[in-house]
Amino acid sequence: MASIDKQSVRDEFERIKTEFNHLTKKKKVAPELMALFTGLMMLLDVILAIFLEKKTKKTNKNSSKPSSQTEKDESALGKPGSNGKGKSEKNQAAQNTRTVETITVLPVIACEHCGQSLENTSCGCIERRTRIDIIFEKTVEHFDAEVKKCPSCHHQTKAQHPGDLQGPLQYGNGLKAYIIQLVIAQMVALNRVQKMVKALIGQLMSEASILKYIMQLPLALADWEKLSVDKLLTQKCIHSDETSMRVEKKNFWVHVYSGGDITLKFLHKNRGKQAIEDINIIPRYGGAVVHDCWQSYLSYHQCSHGLCGSHLLRELTFVIESNGYSWAKNMKRLLQETCQKVSDSQSKKLSKEAYVNLQKRYRNIMTRGGKELPAIPEKTNGRRGKIAKSDAHNLWERLQKHEAAVLLFAQDPYVAFTNNRAERDLRMGKVKQKVSGCFRAEKYAHAYCRISSYLQTMANKGINPLIAIQMALVGKITD
Repeated sequence: MASIDKQSVRDEFERIKTEFNHLTKKKKVAPELMALFTGLMMLLDVILAIFLEKKTKKTNKNSSKPSSQTEKDESALGKPGSNGKGKSEKNQAAQNTRTVETITVLPVIACEHCGQSLENTSCGCIERRTRIDIIFEKTVEHFDAEVKKCPSCHHQTKAQHPGDLQGPLQYGNGLKAYIIQLVIAQMVALNRVQKMVKALIGQLMSEASILKYIMQLPLALADWEKLSVDKLLTQKCIHSDETSMRVEKKNFWVHVYSGGDITLKFLHKNRGKQAIEDINIIPRYGGAVVHDCWQSYLSYHQCSHGLCGSHLLRELTFVIESNGYSWAKNMKRLLQETCQKVSDSQSKKLSKEAYVNLQKRYRNIMTRGGKELPAIPEKTNGRRGKIAKSDAHNLWERLQKHEAAVLLFAQDPYVAFTNNRAERDLRMGKVKQKVSGCFRAEKYAHAYCRISSYLQTMANKGINPLIAIQMALVGKITD
């Protein structure tokens, strides 16, 4: 398909409008023709704006389209500090690991140049080289319960086995934690987990046993989840988002609520207000909620709202690329400058005078944007449906309606400019779905949400996932 020079099309249209206005001022156009041509130009202006948007390709830089659905993701290439190492973690070893460390001294007996003995010469310094290796060790504990027959009454008495040994063969919590961590955190398929465990212990563990161990953990985390919800409600700001998840060949939704070092995920069949009501976190919350302007969140007025700046910047970028509106360029520059000022300030917010000045600049840009955008034709009486609007017009209306939510990050030091916290917490769930496919049963999806919530919360506190899982299995969960 032949490419279209969007700027030349826009310039040609503006030239025609200017020429028509010039002829109108000279009264060379009949009133009937002027009215007809004015309506036609209004309609063509709207069509042109929408047409240019349709011809502008959406990527992960100018829309909410994920990078996996674009041709090539170069968002992190060439940027300083973008080394792809991810979030740093604390190096805390698991409790059931041991390190055997030895030091071997390599002596110098004689001078390699003249051969003089150096046995009695003191060492000036050392040069160390280190080898780190792993030796896999399986621990097997046998518990032999004695069975004795009473010589008096001939009754047989058997010694009691430990409470966690319910059958002839049991696996320890260390192995269970390793398996759960592979399946949930590392997203390894069940058959591959079976092969890895067999390579370690020499026994093939059944898929049913693996699933049983995984399902034990959500039961142990039920009380932790309730306590975490109560703690989340005390946070001054929380981040909320949702994403789709395939469960039983149907589309479910995972809702995430993050604040402080707490991350909570919930599975629900719906995305909107019904799910929010059933989860019952936002209806009871009175702080600030950062989200991506989903209308279901905005229906709750007892809490303040902050809109994700990353979403707005990407949408403004698309408007600039498609139609080149000046108001979009100025708004993008204003938001970026304000974000930098807030980040550099010690109080992480603007002063009252600076915020008033920000509002004036914001409203001035919106006023000019309203004049720059094409006018929307009035709806004809008797016609059903909504009048078509461009993405630029919809974004302008959203920015005008939710001014306080857009600028909340500059006024509240606890509100971030973006909603990246919630999006990062949801990202691994999408990776798991891409690697392992959908969940075959709803109960496993619920279990995944609760376990991953716990592991991400513990990771935020710097606790090793293997330690966190073992603590949960024995009922010793720390706050």
